[in-house]
Amino acid sequence: MVQGQLPIADLRSRIGRPDCPAIIDVRRREAYERAADRLPAARWRDHREADRWADAFAAGSEIVVYCVHGHEVSESAAGRLRAAGLDARALDGGIEGWRAAGLPLVAKADLPGGDCAATRWVTRARPKIDRIACPWFIRRFVDPDARFHFVAPDWVGECATELDAIPFDIPDCRFSHDGENCSFDAFLAAYRVREPALEKLALIIRAADTGRLDLAPEASGLLTLSVGLSALTSDDLVMLERGLTLYDALYARCRDVPAESHGWPPKEIAR
Repeated sequence: MVQGQLPIADLRSRIGRPDCPAIIDVRRREAYERAADRLPAARWRDHREADRWADAFAAGSEIVVYCVHGHEVSESAAGRLRAAGLDARALDGGIEGWRAAGLPLVAKADLPGGDCAATRWVTRARPKIDRIACPWFIRRFVDPDARFHFVAPDWVGECATELDAIPFDIPDCRFSHDGENCSFDAFLAAYRVREPALEKLALIIRAADTGRLDLAPEASGLLTLSVGLSALTSDDLVMLERGLTLYDALYARCRDVPAESHGWPPKEIAR
């Protein structure tokens, strides 16, 4: 591996976590425009202008750039960013190496807001489960800079127009309940993100949000914690920030430690 490159496994372990580095797609524009997908939470930037867009990041920020195969395009971009004072590395193997490893990708055609703009989303006030899970998915897999607005139920449609925002978890919109599925399921389907851990998480959310607690043993815990968090604050944005941590933990459980258990007495005491 070339010095300054980041192994695919290292980035994979941080996708979906709050400490994930900024991920920048620097494929040549023609390659990017032909492509159907990109890495989770990635934004496209022109690698030839890295000196200019480096100014958008604070000194020392951690950045991962990737091109098609991890060759001269991403290497040159990473070099420019390091010269600008950023902690930048190129993804070893590029997006094709990531794809070959069977890791999750996000459908590019369904990403709102263009290549660079932060997206806005609006839904009903007083979120508890699905309306926290959906922003978590957006922040961790679609747009880390996404902004969320919680408004009175009767005004979601009108506020979507006024705010130039995308509505979710209301009737008759793209990202909403469909039969037995929740809005979280609609997001996974729309962005075509396929991963066992996310599918397991979706089942837990579905069970807790629709009251079918028999579908997943974790559902009653999610319901209890979500209702408790909601009772602690009347500020929906505070609820969102606290809830993001809850879903970070649930995703880590589903992906990284699905079989870990806990009991008494601990092994070191039992001995």
